[in-house]
Amino acid sequence: MALDLLAARDHSREELARKLAARGFAEDRVGSTLDALAEAGLLDEGRLAEAYVAERLHKGFGPLRIRQELRGKGLSDDLIEPHLRLSQGDWLELIAAAHDKRFGAIAAADAHERGRRGRFLEYRGFPADLIARFLHGGNPD
Repeated sequence: MALDLLAARDHSREELARKLAARGFAEDRVGSTLDALAEAGLLDEGRLAEAYVAERLHKGFGPLRIRQELRGKGLSDDLIEPHLRLSQGDWLELIAAAHDKRFGAIAAADAHERGRRGRFLEYRGFPADLIARFLHGGNPD
């Protein structure tokens, strides 16, 4: 069952343990199975973090949301942080791409519209200081 789950996508150790326990497998058997999968390189949380961050960045999500999602999967900050270390210029490019995909490249006409766009970017997981910088002319283009 664990191999079937891993064949579909990478999982964290905590996710697999939760799913296997929900399917009625004994806790001691789950632990030994996960240890064996990790030793064989089939359960690799570092690989999961790298692939997940890359996918979510590509879809226009920011570091706050990605970090929160990976913590929810049971990954530690030590595994997450190296993949979120980008320069501020890179983050501004990513925020611009997420913004432009939703609103186009046209600047907000007034404070109300900037607020609406800021809430969208905040929901996507970008930090408030970066959002403010971007919405007030910090666009790298």
